[in-house]
Amino acid sequence: MRMTLSTLNWRRREMVRWLVTCATELGVYALDSIMQNWFTLFTPTEATSIVATTVMSNGTVVGLHLDCHQQEKLASSARTLALQCAMKDPQNCALSALTLCEKDHIAFETAYQIVLDAATTGMSYSQLFTIARYMEHRGYPMRAYKLATLAMTHLNLSYNQDTHPAINDVLWACALSHSLGKNELAAIIPLVVKSVKCATVLSDILRRCTLTTPGMVGLHGRRNSGKLMSLDKAPLRQLLDATIGAYIN
Repeated sequence: MRMTLSTLNWRRREMVRWLVTCATELGVYALDSIMQNWFTLFTPTEATSIVATTVMSNGTVVGLHLDCHQQEKLASSARTLALQCAMKDPQNCALSALTLCEKDHIAFETAYQIVLDAATTGMSYSQLFTIARYMEHRGYPMRAYKLATLAMTHLNLSYNQDTHPAINDVLWACALSHSLGKNELAAIIPLVVKSVKCATVLSDILRRCTLTTPGMVGLHGRRNSGKLMSLDKAPLRQLLDATIGAYIN
């Protein structure tokens, strides 16, 4: 494992799984040992996707007949490993770290902060959109919105990219902002205008924004009875002008 850590080997993934299986059969001490020394044996991706995931699986808990104390000790080691991996390789490990840390508030907050710290330089828009959607699924719409706005700053859709794979993410981000309220929508529209130059995408966003009232379903499920937004006023006026300009250009 140490010899192939920094070199490509087609059998390595198979051997990683074999080593984890051996450690699982040997018991808690062996599992804790490979987690404590993960950086000498595994890449960050291997450590989170195979080692930590296996340790925290129900199959491992049941197979080793762990009591509550042993289970929590192993889980704590796995979460620590996941956070270390996320710091070392946020692009490939941040989402796994968040998933593994879901049941521990402090660890989850730490993983989220790692994502925010890496968002400006170390992560792509697709990775950030994926984590943003995960946050919405977990019931954190404002965090999802924050990550979506960060993702938008990395995106550049030119005039002829009307089939770009990121379009669905842009539409989702705008829909999320719209559902949160007028202030959130007003904050994301300048980012959309700066990042998206494709006329058909801009017009689709504009159309969707005029169908319902911003914040129609609030954070607590309360319906907002406000009026539909006017195209002649902010924030939609900026989006309208950008859409017209995109068609002309």
